[in-house]
Order: sequence, then C-alpha cells, then structure tokens
Amino acid sequence: MRFHFALTLWTSVCQAVQHYPAAWGHYDLCKFQIYTEEGLTWDYMACQPEAADMTQYLKVTLDPPNITCGDPPETYCALENPYMCNNECDANTEELAHPPKLMFDIEGRNPTTFWQSTSWQKYPKALLVNITLSWNKTIELTDDIVLTFESGRPEQMVLEKSLDYGRTWQPYQFYATDCLDAFTMEPKTVQDLTQHTLLDIICTEDYSRGYVWKYDKTVRFEIKDRFALFAGPRLHNMASLYGQLDTTKNLRDFFTITDLRIRLLRPATGATMVDEDKLTRYFYAISDIKVHGRCKCNLHANSCVFDKEKLGCECEHNTTGPDCGRCKKSYQGRAWSSGSYLPIPKGTANICIPNNIGPVIRPNVSSLGVANRKEARVCDNELLRCQNGGVCVNNVRCSCPSDYSGLLCEKSRCEAELGGCRGPDSGAALPPPPLRLLLLLLLSSTLLGGASAL
Repeated sequence: MRFHFALTLWTSVCQAVQHYPAAWGHYDLCKFQIYTEEGLTWDYMACQPEAADMTQYLKVTLDPPNITCGDPPETYCALENPYMCNNECDANTEELAHPPKLMFDIEGRNPTTFWQSTSWQKYPKALLVNITLSWNKTIELTDDIVLTFESGRPEQMVLEKSLDYGRTWQPYQFYATDCLDAFTMEPKTVQDLTQHTLLDIICTEDYSRGYVWKYDKTVRFEIKDRFALFAGPRLHNMASLYGQLDTTKNLRDFFTITDLRIRLLRPATGATMVDEDKLTRYFYAISDIKVHGRCKCNLHANSCVFDKEKLGCECEHNTTGPDCGRCKKSYQGRAWSSGSYLPIPKGTANICIPNNIGPVIRPNVSSLGVANRKEARVCDNELLRCQNGGVCVNNVRCSCPSDYSGLLCEKSRCEAELGGCRGPDSGAALPPPPLRLLLLLLLSSTLLGGASAL
C-alpha cells in the first residue's frame, strides 16, 4: 500500500516537471509532498517564476516630456532621400500620431506602428532623449534586450540600469559609430568577453550603422551570449551558470534591474556631415522594445502577480515582502536567507522556521511513569523537517550529511569556507555548531537524565 501510494505520488510529480530538460533546473516547484517512514510530509525546494515578456508590466517615461512628435504637427523627410517628405506626425489624429505606447504594442502590423521624436530642428544643439522603463519591482533578465528602430539606428546611445528604483544609474553598454570619438573607449563586442571580464562595460560599434544598412534595425544588449560564457554556446550546461549565480553576488546583480534607461544621444545621419537644409530627416523612431525576464523572488516563489498596477511575488517558504525578502512575523526562528540553486537540480529552500522551536510541554505519559516530561521539538513536523537528506534523531537534532550543516541541515558547509561554494578544494574549518542547537542538546540531556532517575 505504501509503495503504491509513493509510486503514484512520484509519478504525478514527474509529470509536473518532465517538460523541462533536467540540466536546465527551472525550479518551477516550491514544494511537493513525499511519503516517508514518519508519514506524508513536505519536501521544500528553491523555486522561481517563469520568464515572461516584462514590457507588459512597465511604466515608460520620456525626458524631455514634450519630445514626442505631433504637437505641433510636423512633416518629415526620409533619411535616405531628403526630397521624399511625405511623412506627417500629428498628435491629434490617431492614424498620424506616434505616442510612446506604440513601442510596446503588437508587432507585425501593416503599416508598422512606432514612437517618434521631434526632428533635429535645433541643430547643432544635441537631440537628446531619455526613455526610462520602470517596473517598481526587481527583475532578473533572462534574454537579450532588443530595440527596433524605424529611421536608422542612433549613431550614439547608452543603455543604463538601476537597482534602486531610479535613484542611481550605471551603464550597461555604450553604442556608437566611433567609440573612440564618442566615448573615448576602444570598440569591443560581446565575443571579446570572457568569464573573468563578463562584468566589463564595453562600447560596441556593431549596432550603430547608418541608413546604408537600413534593414539592420535592431540594437541589442546580449544577455544570452553572456550566459553562454558559463553555460556553453547552446546553454546546455545551465547547472554551471546557476552555480555561478549562486556564489557570485556581483554576477547575479549584473542581470538584475528595477529600471532601464535608453539614452539617445545622436540620431542616424547617414553621413559625416549633417544636412542643415533638411533637418527634418533626423529624428528617432522606435517600433519595438523587448525585455524578457522574471520577478526576483529570492528563490522563494514560483509565481508573480500584477495587481493594482504593481508586480509582487506570491511568496512560499514562510517568507513575505515584494521580493520574498523577509520571514513572516511568526517564522523568525532564524535569520532570513535567500534560496539557493545548489545542489542541482532542486536547490535548497532555506525556509523560514517558527519562532518557537525550543522545548514544549508534552502530555503526561503515565505508562512510562514520567510526569510532565519535556522534549525539544526540533524536527518532528513538516515545517521543521531535516533538509538535504538529514535524519531526525529523537526529535532533538538533525543528523546531517557531510556536505551540510545547520539546525535543519539547511546550509552547505562550503558557505562558511574561504571563497564560498566555488569548488571542492576550499579548505576552511567548519563553523561551530549553532548556539541554539547546543542549548537544545544540553536541555534534552538534562531532562532525559532526570526522567531516568525517576
């Protein structure tokens, strides 16, 4: 009977996750029930939401605010032909308007829809535009950021990121037809990066050609090429990438944002000289912006909801907060910790545990002749079950496998070593047992000794 139940349960779990290659470790389940000698209980795992198109949840802001064309109406000339001046922009006519929302609408329409700026009528003063995308939520990028331009790609541009909701900014990448001239940087491509230089900020000339390459409309920030430095060209070895993300905070933060800012510094001109007689040839026009990612939930949630114009994680593991970044009030028995991708493929949940994990009063056990016997309840229920293969010993402590430590075997021993969990050769001494565990063992020993005397 037990075998049949366990087999049925295991089959249902396998069916729930079999659509993912095992090596990818998508971490789509936060917990599932298993049958043990002690009965039905929960097994907790690190988990994260599925990646999605994040542009449907953002707020877009333009600076200056009146930079969108159409107020007053204006007629534009084609960049490649200064005598073809039949493109009109009028904010008060729907079919002639080009508002910012058209950067995020459905692609494939005919004619193409796009946002458009005013023309460079104030030349030689720079035509500067900041396009800020805000989520009011931490986002983990999972695919390339792609911008599609409809009137030549800018000759100078910077992509920036913020991790603190737009209070401070740092560059992601510089783009120019001439990196040395524009930013005093040597031109590079993502192919020039290595595992050791992945976090370097580069200037690339790959995406800034003028109208001669008018069918090259896209500008990219290559997320997957950077992933491939650890996971291989086809991202088959995601275990290696997840291991690096788990142990290298700077790397994890590099792919994490709350806001993106596109700084357009110089429009496409298609020539070394600007035609001052036809300045309506020069402007910015963007038909599509792609940003794929997932809500950052610190590996404590597998879903994220958009409610009241705001994204939030649906937290598991007794955590709470927009990013599941703290323990619930009654579950602060130990310090909050993010989940871990390791060990592959389930990771480590690092659940928050109840505040009261100390001794509790058991009912009288008259058959043993022991009145009001006390026992430390550490690992005899689903919330305080030993993790990572640990075995509960007399409801007092967890006997942990050699690779794990902690009250509930929740910590990899290598976390305390010099260099962290970077490999099998780290050699720092193991941390001392937690004070709470020592107190529990002492209390248990004293009580059991007293019981024996009775």
